[in-house]
Amino acid sequence: MELVIALALGVLTASGLYLLLRPTTFSVVLGLTLLSYAVNVLIFLGGRLGAKSPPLAVPGADTPADPLPQALVLTAIVIGFGMTAYLVALALKAKGECDTDHVDAGDAR
Repeated sequence: MELVIALALGVLTASGLYLLLRPTTFSVVLGLTLLSYAVNVLIFLGGRLGAKSPPLAVPGADTPADPLPQALVLTAIVIGFGMTAYLVALALKAKGECDTDHVDAGDAR
């Protein structure tokens, strides 16, 4: 199971890097979003959450779930959403001013 998760995380990261290096702004925004998802999954899996570990410290439970990775991922999701909204607004403004979706549109003038 760990191999499947590691491969899925690797594919997600590789897809994000590939899209990040594309010449259009929409691909760059999508690549950054995929990379943030990959980091969120990595942090979440680093907490070693299990199906049998309770979310709260109850009497008789051996190892409760660690709430820190969950809080970090929740915060990263909110920050990632704000970053994505800002980048989309910035890309739309650049497309309106330069009449192109290319990343290097400002240098073409």
